[in-house]
Amino acid sequence: MKYIRLSFVLLVAWATITSSKAQKKEGILTDEFIFEKAPFPESHASTIAETPTGLVAAWFGGTKERNPDVGIWVSRSVSGKWTAPVEVSNGIINDTLRYACWNPVLYQIPKGDLLLFYKVGPNVPKWKGYMLTSKDNGKSWSKPHALPDGFLGPIKNKPVLLSNGELWCPSSMEGNGWKVHFEVTSDFGKTWRKVGPINDGKLVNAIQPSLLLHRNGDLQILCRSQNRSIMESWSKDNGKTWSEMKASSLPNNNSGTDAVTLHDGRQLLVYNHVKPPGMEKKGPRTPLNVAISDDGKNWEAALVLEDSPISQYSYPSVIQTADGMVHVVYTWRRERIKYVKIDPSKLTSKPIIDEKWPN
Repeated sequence: MKYIRLSFVLLVAWATITSSKAQKKEGILTDEFIFEKAPFPESHASTIAETPTGLVAAWFGGTKERNPDVGIWVSRSVSGKWTAPVEVSNGIINDTLRYACWNPVLYQIPKGDLLLFYKVGPNVPKWKGYMLTSKDNGKSWSKPHALPDGFLGPIKNKPVLLSNGELWCPSSMEGNGWKVHFEVTSDFGKTWRKVGPINDGKLVNAIQPSLLLHRNGDLQILCRSQNRSIMESWSKDNGKTWSEMKASSLPNNNSGTDAVTLHDGRQLLVYNHVKPPGMEKKGPRTPLNVAISDDGKNWEAALVLEDSPISQYSYPSVIQTADGMVHVVYTWRRERIKYVKIDPSKLTSKPIIDEKWPN
């Protein structure tokens, strides 16, 4: 009798786990590591772009974040397989001085070069912005081009090309408070201007915005923050002015997020759905979640990419390619970069109410 009861319990447990995994993987077409082995022990802050010949991903890798040996690495998807990581830039200043590289961001100019923005410096407040260009879809790269003093380019998340031909790079500064601004170029990196900051870094501490486009022409940003929520701001005049930055309906554990406007007008967000306890500013960087919204305000739970409690899954980058598929890269336990391909038409979602992820 005991054996029968134990078997029944195990059967129920197995069915529950199987059901959970099936729900978790709904809509996912590919789930893989970009590399299994690499000449660096840690990797972080990945980015992804679609080129005429396929996907390209980049990240920073080295001994440890902030270590001078951290460089920018690139891999390309060729015939369904990722190429071995190649270091395309480092922080060597001279024969005796080398700084770490940080937060690469890829952007494919329509019918033009592939751009790779990144930062170099001993710490975040002392970052210097640089840009590489590739004319062959990421196979080879130019020498580093320094951005003008005071400009860093897109700080973590991808630029967005507006209908007026301006490339808007969502950016931010850390130091005297966390402040969000935009760096705008109308000639893909030759000349620049700034918009903002749009928050004071006191009441709201926010960085690393994602820029979204709405059907009615409104712009929206979603930001990482120290305020225990994803912060948002809106513009109704193509970015000239922005609303007061306020908390969205989603939690934030002081970890990077990314979002993309889908071809059908919906907004898709990848983030850690974690509410830090009490008044703490940080929380664990797991699980890693995907949410969808029709209006950028009311969000629904669509997918859980990772939910293991033993480590961190963070700093996502997300795009939608011309074929309609969604592609996400993110940090997997600081050891590797994970790549996931999603068919958004196969996702089902449930409303997120009171910041609680539905079962």
